[in-house]
Amino acid sequence: MGKKHKVYLSLGSNMGNRLATLQKAIFRIQRDVGQVLDISSVYENPAVGFEGDEFLNACISLLTELSPKELLETLLHIEREFGRVRSQSEGYSSRTLDIDIIYYGYEVIDTEDLVIPHPQMHNRNFVLKPLSDIAPQFYHPVFQKDTRNLLQECKDRSKLTKTKYKLFKDRAGLFSQLQLISIEGNIGAGKTTLSSMIANDFNAKLILERFADNPFLPKFYNDQVRYAFPLEMSFLADRYQQFMDDTSQFDLFKNFMVSDYDIFKSLIFAKVTLQREEYNLYRKVFNFMYKEVKKPEIYLYLYQNTERLLANIKKRGRDYEQNIDPGYLEKINRGYLDFMKSHQDQNSLILDISELDFVHNPEDYESILEKLEDNILLSSF
Repeated sequence: MGKKHKVYLSLGSNMGNRLATLQKAIFRIQRDVGQVLDISSVYENPAVGFEGDEFLNACISLLTELSPKELLETLLHIEREFGRVRSQSEGYSSRTLDIDIIYYGYEVIDTEDLVIPHPQMHNRNFVLKPLSDIAPQFYHPVFQKDTRNLLQECKDRSKLTKTKYKLFKDRAGLFSQLQLISIEGNIGAGKTTLSSMIANDFNAKLILERFADNPFLPKFYNDQVRYAFPLEMSFLADRYQQFMDDTSQFDLFKNFMVSDYDIFKSLIFAKVTLQREEYNLYRKVFNFMYKEVKKPEIYLYLYQNTERLLANIKKRGRDYEQNIDPGYLEKINRGYLDFMKSHQDQNSLILDISELDFVHNPEDYESILEKLEDNILLSSF
């Protein structure tokens, strides 16, 4: 392993979803550059030197093994991936993402491509203020003054507002802002597997539906009309009791909760299986219970086509599931989609995973995590 250097960067954005851009850029820096150590508060300020929307700015510190030249090239590549194109004549303009190297340790570098410390940092309060959050006593190797002194002497008096926004070092920090993610899907969609993977990777409390010992289930698959109502009432009572118990006891050592079911699935299945009079009675009981349960901040629905569902069901080999009618699975799927359409206030995310193998293909799993990340960023800010 090479020597690690402490680096300070300034990040800014004034186009698109500015905060989401800054957050995703930090995740990319963590992946491609080095370990992020500290992140400042997020500040908002008017565009300086040109007409444009207001900027969000922040500073971060990190450890990297990259040389200054390698660091510059990597950061320019990240900027380009976020839609930024620098040119010699660019001047001041709006940009999706701006990453500047402020310090590379205490080194002083002056080449055609790179000047460190940043030659304009002492003239910009939108750099010095966030920098003073994380490095108030760091000495400028040329001016021999720390950040607080540079800020006091800075002649830039443009408006700078500290925002309530917060940026995180990694995805685990972002996910920990949630209380509950519910992962739903049809029979055999893979919701339990995905819930378990996320709980393991991001230190979440795992809430799994327990129903394998329901005495009505094998009978229901053989005689649906006769056993539908006692089965659905039994499920509802069990789910309600379990969900209330599991979600009311938050584990202090876990970051959030992830569940492989949502209590509303009871109504979806009941609507498919029950006669109209039975369903109307069932719904009255359900509505009382549903008012009491915790609602997820993200309702993630895993869509799989019927052919793939049947293959998964066959593979997992539960005897009582082997004769499930494909038409029944299609009705269940329609029930879920209707539920999400009729609950526009709920933050629902539908993912078609018919062509994905998130268990064996890390890229497929990563694509699901990115969708969750985007959803949190776009719905939270």
